Amino acid sequence: MLNSTLVLQPNQGQSVLVNLRHSALAIAVAVLWGINFVAIDLGLHTNGREVPPLLFVAMRFLLVVFPFILFIRKPEVGWKAILGVGLFMSAGQFGLLYLGMALGMPAGLASLVLQAQVLFTIVIAARVLGERPSRRQMAGVVLGVAGLAVVALGRSAVAPVLPLMIVLAAALSWAVGNVVARHSKAASGLGLVVWSGAVVPVPLAGLSLMVDGPDTVWATLSDLQPATILSAIYTAVFASLIGYGIWNRLLSLYPSSDVVPFTLLVPVVGMTAAWLVLNEIPTLTEILGGLILLLGVATAVLGAGRKIRPQTPVVRPALHP
Repeated sequence: MLNSTLVLQPNQGQSVLVNLRHSALAIAVAVLWGINFVAIDLGLHTNGREVPPLLFVAMRFLLVVFPFILFIRKPEVGWKAILGVGLFMSAGQFGLLYLGMALGMPAGLASLVLQAQVLFTIVIAARVLGERPSRRQMAGVVLGVAGLAVVALGRSAVAPVLPLMIVLAAALSWAVGNVVARHSKAASGLGLVVWSGAVVPVPLAGLSLMVDGPDTVWATLSDLQPATILSAIYTAVFASLIGYGIWNRLLSLYPSSDVVPFTLLVPVVGMTAAWLVLNEIPTLTEILGGLILLLGVATAVLGAGRKIRPQTPVVRPALHP
């Protein structure tokens, strides 16, 4: 099978252009992920029916894995890395996120709280990988977190404590997955998404059978609503295959502290989408917090290209068996 493999070669003259292109890709991922929260909410709560959250995650990753795993070669990383990304970035993050949203966490607020992973990632990466963020990056993250706090204060009255804590746990799981992905430095971000996604469907489907019961699981599968099917397709194709494919690739090229601040844009998109689609109307406090988030992102990432000079990707044909 003829395929194209990215081969990295240094080219200092094009590094700024590559940084701008990668920044645009990171912003596109933030948009896809922001919309993803509304898609999840619509899939979980459709026509007055509640879809078991763990079963819904298993359905999502079944679509992520098949049939793509039959055509995409295993990334050149160890099985420990594949298992770690699958457990933490996929199963842990989304199992907990879907559970929190099923228990009442609003989609817009969930998109905000999950971004606590930015702090968790930078702290864990500093300790595990020795990636020390610059003062500018730390200032941007602190400013971004201040924006998160402002928005959280504006929404605290509508967020039950248990779903809030569950989504925070999802953020921690995502952060661990970020560090594992960064440490693996997989050349194929899409390959890592697909192969690590294979870790998810069977365990979470099994947990759903234990928690929700076989009757509930069978009733859900035998009467899937169009909104649930479309939600699963969006979350699998756009949020996972495209979004995490790009994300894992960026983590392989840049320190975590350069990549994760872009996710501070996710709640801005998520809360706007929830406002337009779900009628979750933001307050003035939330809008102010969103503006502070944007300022934090700008502080953390502008000028990073002058320090970080990734190698320029060159496409070279490769024969795959």
